[in-house]
Amino acid sequence: MLQEFKKFALRGNVVDLAIGVIIGVAFGKIVDSLVNDIIMPLIGRIFGGLDFTNYFIGLTPAASQAATYDAAKKAGAALGYGTFVTVTVNFVLIAFVLFLVIKAINRVSKEEAAAPAAPPPPSREEVLLSEIRDLLKARG
Repeated sequence: MLQEFKKFALRGNVVDLAIGVIIGVAFGKIVDSLVNDIIMPLIGRIFGGLDFTNYFIGLTPAASQAATYDAAKKAGAALGYGTFVTVTVNFVLIAFVLFLVIKAINRVSKEEAAAPAAPPPPSREEVLLSEIRDLLKARG
């Protein structure tokens, strides 16, 4: 059973998938930072200094009185629609970047498929036959 597991775990597809997941997590952190640290503050500035992270609806009296979303969550139930907006922007950015990457990959693969392949070099027999043909033409 250990040998089967080792064979499964070290197959190319599993390793490729693991690498893809690791890169995806790192990419997600980059996009998350882009959204939270650059885009959302700019959007907040454009709309008059709004901070989307603290937009919430308190569902209990204590949560309704809280000043921040974190305090509202500690005080009781709260709907954090500002966080939802941030996560939605994050998702849209990730989807858009992936769309651009796949579009570029498809364009490159189409260009490679459309490019004519160089003809293979002639075989030894073809070279010899060509030489014989040329010699016969020269004599006659």
